[in-house]
Amino acid sequence: MSLHPTLQPYADAWTHSVDAISEMVQPLPEAEWNRRTPCPGWSVRDVVSHVIGLDCELLGDPRPIHSLPRDLFHVANEHQRYMEMQVDVRRHHTAPEMTAELEYTVIRRNRQMRNENREPGATVRGPMGTEITLEHAYRMRAFDVWVHEQDLRTALGRPGNLDSPGAHVTRDFLLDALPKIVAKDADAPRSSAVVFDVHGPVEFLRTIRVDIQGRGTLETAPALGPVASLTLDWETYVRLACGRVTPEAVADRVKTDGDQELAEAILRNFAVTP
Repeated sequence: MSLHPTLQPYADAWTHSVDAISEMVQPLPEAEWNRRTPCPGWSVRDVVSHVIGLDCELLGDPRPIHSLPRDLFHVANEHQRYMEMQVDVRRHHTAPEMTAELEYTVIRRNRQMRNENREPGATVRGPMGTEITLEHAYRMRAFDVWVHEQDLRTALGRPGNLDSPGAHVTRDFLLDALPKIVAKDADAPRSSAVVFDVHGPVEFLRTIRVDIQGRGTLETAPALGPVASLTLDWETYVRLACGRVTPEAVADRVKTDGDQELAEAILRNFAVTP
């Protein structure tokens, strides 16, 4: 049995990233699991717990029955409470317990994907009891695991895989959010265009055109005379879009031209992860 061709790239990206995570954390001594990552409020252990927990949910495992502490500063809404449950329940797990559970979860997910015979449009359980398509679930896992692989690489001083299969899934996922960010959140002028020029391991030039109704669309053709343009490297783009850094913290790595107020509004609204 082979995966549907639509799902295979996402499965490949997930496998590449989760194998990289396993390789990084397998030899870590106990103290290294407490290192802070760029993901707000989460340590290395917490990030790995999150990866395990969400894959367990895709396997159909019941969610843990667990009361969260009330003093978690980084938990401010229901979505974050939902995500924190799988993390907090593992906060006292030892390094061997973590690596064993990660390995077992990866084995089970690989088996599940090998035997997958559902269509991409089939409905599955998503976060917070939502119903999503199987394709969306696979895409989200590929995106999520690659971003958390990068969190761990930053925390452990092990840079790499910025151009891996997961990076390209992440690029497309983040680009899908740009029309709303520019047209609605940053309130770009109607009948205007904003250009994003991204360089580095993953490079692309994209234009967001805002029509007379104020709707944004993503285009690959460069715009002549854009109202604003933003030039930055791929790693900075990801860190901004995933809420790992503030625009102020990376101001020296982002070049803006044209309407500065609009460029600043775009950067203020750039984070797409809740």
